[in-house]
Amino acid sequence: MARISGIGGRLYRGETSIDFIGKRRRWYAFSGLLIILSAIALSVQGLHLGIEFKGGSEFTITKPGVTIAQARTAIATAGVTGETLVQKIGNDKVRIQTGALTSFDAVKTSLASTFAVNIDSIDTQLIGPSWGKEITHKALYGLFGFILVVLLYLTLAFEPKMALAAIVAVIHDVFITVGIYALVGFDVTPATVIGFLTILGYSLYDTVVVFDKVRENTKSITSTGRVTYSDAANLAVNQTLVRSFNTSLIALLPVASILFVGAGLLGAGTLKDLSLALFVGLATGTYSSIFIATPILATLREREPAMKALSKRVSQHSNAATLVKSESVQPVVVSADTKTGWARGPRNQPKRKRR
Repeated sequence: MARISGIGGRLYRGETSIDFIGKRRRWYAFSGLLIILSAIALSVQGLHLGIEFKGGSEFTITKPGVTIAQARTAIATAGVTGETLVQKIGNDKVRIQTGALTSFDAVKTSLASTFAVNIDSIDTQLIGPSWGKEITHKALYGLFGFILVVLLYLTLAFEPKMALAAIVAVIHDVFITVGIYALVGFDVTPATVIGFLTILGYSLYDTVVVFDKVRENTKSITSTGRVTYSDAANLAVNQTLVRSFNTSLIALLPVASILFVGAGLLGAGTLKDLSLALFVGLATGTYSSIFIATPILATLREREPAMKALSKRVSQHSNAATLVKSESVQPVVVSADTKTGWARGPRNQPKRKRR
């Protein structure tokens, strides 16, 4: 920990620096590759929408010793065709989700006979397609409204170009998370939407922290004329790098435990929808705030006439300083005659007579 603290101190003071802004093309290429893979996953597999979005039926049986195999047998006996989802919740509960059914009572009868329970004890839920479409529209409205409000707030609190860069990073995070969700094949449920909204907030939080340091470093940059905007922004990223790493690690550890231990080992299927969205979103949100949002901001600001003039002045000052330094140390030039005379001088001395 002391070593990490020492690295953070050197990064903050500028003694050690990682060129995030200068190597922006590498980060753009990597993000572009992830976006292409996400688009391929969405076009080939698509999202597996839960019954809350496409409509269907849900049956929940509570009895000690229930198994997924028994539930599948009961569904097959009832003659249910199409895609079904069977999940075990804890040790004594199993949940079955199906599409729209024509023989709803037959499924309940088959489940009651297979599990030897009373038919009235089976918890059932019917969701129509129209209700699922309404939920989908509300989720999209919430997402777009969230982005619009954040855009207005960042414009007022910081500046329009910072808001634009932050929104681009947020869209980058959501698209990659959705692509990974499609690749894995998890069902999209209301918990997934909650996870998406959560990662949007976390991604913006980390981006705002970096942007606040960028604003502090570039407040009077045009009057001093010592460094360019990209250099000051790169220093801000280095100064907040350790903080972003520590915050992200602390946030990812409990989410990883929910995803890999809770959903993977313990079989808590209701947690995997939320935990996967959070895990992928937190990781991509940290990445985008450092490697995407700030380089985009630097690119937008460097196109301004004032920043172009600043870059030109800094370049001229740098060239002048290099020239003065080179002229202050002049090499000693020795002519050929002088060198020859110096080299042959001792040989031209008169020889002493030997006694």
